[in-house]
Amino acid sequence: MIILGIDPGTATTGFGIIESRKKELTCIEYGIIETSPKLDMGERLKKINRELEEIIKSYEPEIAAVESLYFFKNLKTALPVSQARGVILLSFSNKNVPFKEFTPLQAKTAVAGYGRASKDQVQKMIKHILKLEKTPKPDDAADALAIAVCCAYHLDSYKFKIS
Repeated sequence: MIILGIDPGTATTGFGIIESRKKELTCIEYGIIETSPKLDMGERLKKINRELEEIIKSYEPEIAAVESLYFFKNLKTALPVSQARGVILLSFSNKNVPFKEFTPLQAKTAVAGYGRASKDQVQKMIKHILKLEKTPKPDDAADALAIAVCCAYHLDSYKFKIS
């Protein structure tokens, strides 16, 4: 099963694509969709939509997972992230990709065993779980991979283990 994980943002949207086969998780691709602050919001959202739909077309995920906006500290950043999430969910719908939503706490618990794990801990565990040669960067891409892994664990009722 191909799973697409998304860490939404207006400036930077992280994506991670993994394959789950026989309880083995493999990283296929990860990266970010960047938009320029010089563009107006409509153009930034269109760019996220275009690039995400291209990713979906290229990798044909069977399911997507997106980080939910669980809580926010700053209304000024929460609104644009909510707008990006709306475009992301629309992209999934346009391409007929079912999706699940997971909180950052759920993703961190799934990959690090602790819901308050640091960004560094999450990156190291993603490197280990997916048997990557190097730590995934930037943070947004690593977070998207964590969301995808969380989805795989959720769907396949994996038992978290470190081997």
